[in-house]
Amino acid sequence: MSVLVYAESENGQLKKIALELASFGKAIADQLNTNLVAVTINCDNNDLLGTYGVNEVLATSYQGDFNAQQYAAILSEAAKSKEAQTIAVSSSADSRFLAPLVAVALDAGYVTNVVGAPISSNPFQVKRSVFTNKAFSVSEITTQAKMVGLSKNAFGVHENPTTATITNFSPAGVTSDMKVTTLDKATDTVTIADAEIVVSGGRGLKGPENWHLIEDLANTLGAATACSKPVSDMGWRPHSEHVGQTGKPVASNLYIAIGVSGAIQHLAGINSSKVKVVINNDPEAPFFKAADYGVVGDAFEVVPKMIEKLKSFQAENA
Repeated sequence: MSVLVYAESENGQLKKIALELASFGKAIADQLNTNLVAVTINCDNNDLLGTYGVNEVLATSYQGDFNAQQYAAILSEAAKSKEAQTIAVSSSADSRFLAPLVAVALDAGYVTNVVGAPISSNPFQVKRSVFTNKAFSVSEITTQAKMVGLSKNAFGVHENPTTATITNFSPAGVTSDMKVTTLDKATDTVTIADAEIVVSGGRGLKGPENWHLIEDLANTLGAATACSKPVSDMGWRPHSEHVGQTGKPVASNLYIAIGVSGAIQHLAGINSSKVKVVINNDPEAPFFKAADYGVVGDAFEVVPKMIEKLKSFQAENA
């Protein structure tokens, strides 16, 4: 018996969400008085997971790009080999893709958007966000095998040092009838998925030639850049930066929207962000109703002054 988590990595390094998921899995394992096992694929720093409470790492090598069917097969076989009855994944795009396949393979109940450790282990109940993060509900999983998907930044990263045993894991017969033909990756220094701060721009910037305002502020804050759907549709920015209900969901600690009016689809996709700031010259923009802080003003005047003040503050506190 054990708790199993899928710890995602990129370019051989564990993602921040993997460390948060390990922390979350440790809390569940402590409740159930059992061990925590992590599955990694093509990861070079597996030993780091021991810092966050993982007892054993099943390290798998895989040739090729992400393939949901094959990754799901690896995770399913790992769960069976460790007799794991609780499996946890993150809310990344990859995990949301493979998790239902794992749930079917294990005949497991699957609950998404979980925001904390189980309320109860018997019966197994978890709190989750619903209605695009406007409310919470308590869900009970009654199947023997249970799967939960953790919302980003919902649990936090908590160190719980232990010594993790690294085991090479090579399940047999892992096949797929899916084929990856192309793969486009964002080239930003900070990705939207891992960013603590996201700076987003909308049509209020008037054209792609003014995007340096977004990039300069993001560089000053160490943030990722994003955009609204109309901006990506017009080709000002790549679709990989489109955030919202029909784009990438954002659950950053700070979300700054510049020149974004705040259509309902955009707000639904960024509603999990803890603090939302809007800069817009239209005081009637819908975003002001959803924002924690708002600045009514011209972005071309406000943003350069923000950057100047931030750099001054950083220099004084260096």
